[in-house]
Parts: sequence; C-alpha cells; structure tokens
Amino acid sequence: MGSVPSTPLKSGNTRPQDTAEFLIGTFVGEESFPISSDYWQKLLELPLNLHWPSHRVLQACQLFAQNNQCTRHLAKFLIHLSWCLQDCISASGAPSDVYDKAVNAVYITSVFLKHLIENAKSDDIEDLYLSLDEKEPIPKDLIQDESIEDLIMHRVLSFISSVAVSPNTYLLHLELLNFMLIAMSTQLLCGPSPGPKDVNPFIDAAMVQDSSLVSLVVRKLLLNYISQPGMPFKSASYSIFYEGSQPSVLQRVGSAAANFVLLPLSYLGNSKGEYSKSPLADCSLLVLLVLIHYHKCVVSNESKTDKSVDSATSDSLLKENTYFSDNHYCKALENAKDVEFDRIDVEGNAHNGPVVRLPFASLFDTLGMCLADEAAVLLLYSLLQGNSDFLEYVLVRTDSDTLLMPLLEALYNAPWRTPNQIYMLLIILLILSQDSSFNASIHKLILPGVPWYKERLLQQTSLGSLMVIILIRTVQYNLSKLRDVYLHTTCLATLANMAPHVHRLSSYASQRLVSLFFMLSRKYNKLVELRDNKGILGKGNSINSLSEDVSAELHIYTDFLRLVLEILNAILTYALPRNPEVSSFDV
Repeated sequence: MGSVPSTPLKSGNTRPQDTAEFLIGTFVGEESFPISSDYWQKLLELPLNLHWPSHRVLQACQLFAQNNQCTRHLAKFLIHLSWCLQDCISASGAPSDVYDKAVNAVYITSVFLKHLIENAKSDDIEDLYLSLDEKEPIPKDLIQDESIEDLIMHRVLSFISSVAVSPNTYLLHLELLNFMLIAMSTQLLCGPSPGPKDVNPFIDAAMVQDSSLVSLVVRKLLLNYISQPGMPFKSASYSIFYEGSQPSVLQRVGSAAANFVLLPLSYLGNSKGEYSKSPLADCSLLVLLVLIHYHKCVVSNESKTDKSVDSATSDSLLKENTYFSDNHYCKALENAKDVEFDRIDVEGNAHNGPVVRLPFASLFDTLGMCLADEAAVLLLYSLLQGNSDFLEYVLVRTDSDTLLMPLLEALYNAPWRTPNQIYMLLIILLILSQDSSFNASIHKLILPGVPWYKERLLQQTSLGSLMVIILIRTVQYNLSKLRDVYLHTTCLATLANMAPHVHRLSSYASQRLVSLFFMLSRKYNKLVELRDNKGILGKGNSINSLSEDVSAELHIYTDFLRLVLEILNAILTYALPRNPEVSSFDV
C-alpha cells in the first residue's frame, strides 16, 4: 500500500485494480475521513474479486494497526456496517446490491479486525479503539452512552434472527457468523479461566441483549444447524470458496477467519478442517457453542467494617467477591421445548421470557448424522446436561443406535482423540446410563453387524453388548496410555449403571468383562508385591517417596477392583437368568 493519496480518485478511466488499491490504501492510511464522507460508500461498493499478494495484505493490516488510533476507521466502518444491516433488515426482499454492500462491509471489517486481535498486546483491547474521536459528531442512530460494539452486535444478531436464509442472503449470513467468531475471539487474549479484569467487548455486548432477541438467535442458529443449508451457486462462485490458482488474498484471509476462534473451547481444538457441505450450519453451531459456554466474571463489592480496640474509629475494608453473571443464551438452550409437544409444566417451573421451540426429532436426526464432528458432540452434551426435556426425548426414542453408534465408534478410535474429547464422549454415555429404561432398551436392539470394529467379527450383537465391549476397551487403552483416573472411573461408573439391566450379554462381551477383572487383579498384585519389597529395603528419602507413590496407585486399583466386582455381582445377582454367557466364565 505504501504511500497513498489523501483523497479519493475522481477519474472514471481508472482500472478496477487501481481503484481497489487506492480505496483500501486510503482506509489503512494516515488521513482520517469523517463518517459522513462519500468515501465510505465507494469503499462499500468495491468488488472484492481482485488478486493481491499476501505481503501486500499483511502490509495493509500492519499499516491499519498503526494508524487506526488516529483515524478511528475501524469504529467508523463498524457504524457503516450497522447501517448496511439496518437497510437489509428494513427492506423486505431488498435488491441484491444492498446485500452485496453489507457483505463487503462485514468482509473488510473481519479481515482487519482479525489482524488487530491476533496482534494485540496481551489483553489490551484498547488497541481496537472502538470509539469515535471527540471532535466527530455522534451519528443520529447512536443512542447516548451506547457503545459501538453494543450497536453492531445488536444489528448483527437482529439480522441473523429476523432475515431468512435464501440464495441472496446466504453469503451475508455466513460472513456475519464469521465476523462474530472473530470478534468474540478476544477471549484468547485472557487467562485460562475467566477473571474480573477480562475485557471482551463484543461478546459482552452480545450477553446484554434483550431476552427475546437472545431466544430468537438461539432458535435461528439451531435451525440453521438442523436444516444444513447448502451453499447456493451464486455464493459458491464467490472466490472465498474457490481455491483457484490465484485466489484473492483478502478473501482467503477472510475465509480462514473462523479457524482463529476454535480454541476458546479446548474441546474444539482438534478440528479436522474437512470440507463441509454446509459452512453456514458449521458456523452457526460454533457461534452457538461460544455464546452458551461464555462466562462473564464480575465483582460484587461488600463493605466490611473492622472496629479498632478503642472503638473510636473504624476502617471500612472492601471485600471482593467474584461470581459468574447469568448467561441468557445458555438458559435459552436449557429451556428449549419440542415444537410438537406443547405440554403444561407439571412441576410448576416458571420460565421467564420467551421459550425456544425446536423440532426435537429433526435435531436428534441431525446430531446422529454429525457426531463424528467434535462440535456436534459438545452440543449433544450441552443439551443432555442442561435440557431435561431433550434428555427425556432422547431416552424415550426407540432408535437409540442413531446416537450411540457414532459415539461408540468415536470411542473405538480413542487413540486419535484427545483426553478431553474422550471424556466428553464418556460423560454423555454416563448421563444416558442413569436411566433404567435406556439400559434395558439397548440390550433389546440387535445390530446385524459392526463394520468399524476390526478386532473381531461382530454379528447379531446387541447394542448393549457393544457398549460394554467399547467401554472395556476404553478402560484398557486408558490403563496403557493415558492413565487418567477420571476416565477410568467414568467408564466403570457407566458399566455399573448398566449392570442390573444387562440382558443376554454376548459371549465376547462377557469374556472381555471377566478379562478386565483379571487384568486389574494382576496389576493390583504387582503393586502389593512392589510395596512389600520397598518395605523390606529399609528407609530413605527416595524409597519413602516411591513407597508413597505405590501406595497411592494401590489405593486407586483397589477402588477399580471394587467397582468391577460390584459390576459382576450386580449381573450375577439381578440378571443371571438372562445372561447365561456370564455364568459360563469362572471368576
């Protein structure tokens, strides 16, 4: 970009490349244009289908970061973006050029905002300069004391919730979701756990929106995920999604922007990055997950009086108590109801504000198809853990294999997954296993085959037997590789929940269960022998430390053995007549 002119070009004979070069150069340059200048309209009408080298894009971003403090062009462009979105919302069936201007606005904003956040110094969000200069007149639609981030997030959320997805609006919906992911990624600049000093302007602005808008947003994001809308041909031809020989660098940077915020939730950190048939559905899910799992840490100040000995004076000491403010997006998801089952709350639980109504059947089927993706697993966990209505719906479904088969396959492939991902899968199974009817039903559902299970040919095996086999396999993998006590305990707790309801457990599952007991017994005996040998050797700092480690591990394996014995005892006591294969093994 280098040295750029200070005023827009007026000649009509310039090439589009030269015009684009000039307008972007002016945007990142030193001269500040007032918000009412016609320069902004020319920038919004600029077609972003030109090819720029990567070093020019980086140069533009660096120059923008240097000059934004004085020009406040980011704040001004965000206001113009809000105006574009308001035009799109107000004009029903607006012409395509209205949406194109909005796409350009959100697109340019995303590219430069991403650079500013990625290169911010520690957690100093002031580097964004999200305010106008004092000399700049306040726009008429900016309410007194309303921040720019409040304005833009309200407009973005209003558009997403109120404007239907269509061939004309698809690209704008997608770019707005990408923008939200970038804007909310300021969490990455904060510590590993939320603190009262954390500053996340955009997501904090999203958190204070009206409950009615929040409910509409949650519903729309879930409907986007359920419907999995494919990309219309018009959007597909847009070079963001086209990996040609020389794609626009600005567009390539923008399309990669969503990848930047897969880290706030560590569970999503191992995204495969595979091609998606519906990028709008994927982005909708990611935005929803970031919103429902955000926790704003606030400080409650309480005055505590400390009286001195002579009681003549007293010092008022400030005591800090931190707590997490309510997350209305999370509550909206937890209170969501099935659109086909409008019942009165018999427990008398009052729900303040509008209730999100969703087609649970469609959501169930979509999750079943997408559980190979980590984000879908996290959504399923969030629903089962927080929404009692959806949990009840899942438990009464007779086709439980729709959800269980992809979950068990994911556990089968545990060596290629992180401990966090394995733990999330196990927690879902633990939640489901707490229901006795679920435990009984999975043993009545017979699978003709399990093609992804390679160690043995499994034919005419019950879903319950397969679940036992996979859980035991996970225990063995954990013992040899991860050595995570919590994973172990969760596996065995799930098996313990299932044990009283086991029905016609397969011979292979019975064999694996008894083999697990023998494996733990051998490990326990080795630890006992090692502890006794250390006691004979005498005392010493290193020997005492080793003995303590052995004793701690021995205590853990004692608990594991006790759990396995309880599982076997429950099967033999309550379900032996229904499980002849178990009685054939001599424990």
